[in-house]
Amino acid sequence: MFKKLSLKSRYLVAGVGFLLLSLYFLPLWSIRLVAPQYPEGMGMYLWASKITGHSEFDLQNINILNHYVGMDPIVEQSIPEFQYMPYILAYMILGAVVTFFYARRFMVYLGLINLTLVGLAGFYDFWRWEYNFGHNLHPDAPISIPGMAYQPPLIGCKELLNITSCSWPHAGGVILLLVGALLFYVIISETIRSKNA
Repeated sequence: MFKKLSLKSRYLVAGVGFLLLSLYFLPLWSIRLVAPQYPEGMGMYLWASKITGHSEFDLQNINILNHYVGMDPIVEQSIPEFQYMPYILAYMILGAVVTFFYARRFMVYLGLINLTLVGLAGFYDFWRWEYNFGHNLHPDAPISIPGMAYQPPLIGCKELLNITSCSWPHAGGVILLLVGALLFYVIISETIRSKNA
């Protein structure tokens, strides 16, 4: 557990740090909507610190659709996680840097545990955000269907009236999976190296 990492594993951990750094510049998640009135589709990207449309007016058009069914507008101020996610990311990057210099196996375990906990918390938070937006509807909405909710899927596609909503990881989400795989690989390879020593 306290054994030193091999040089190869140290460089892989450094690679993890660089991959995490890229998450400041790449969207983590993508939600896309297709409807008869928007056959070309529209969507939004979720980043570590902001939300944007796939194209210039997508977020505005999504909020117009949301207004008709009684949903609150989607604005960055309504998602407090954007304020502290960059700091959580910085903490994980710092962990990779420290692990590169203080190269002990238990540090990689800590990194994988942290990543897993942040990922699970992020998924739950994302689900809760979608649930609140899709269920807490204004009763005086222009279109009101008793018992209808408009929660997008956490992952995958779902029909909401005449709208198909799809939710998938984007480049940043794929990088987070790659980071987890790299940390897991380092743990396995270091365990095998110890047994063969």
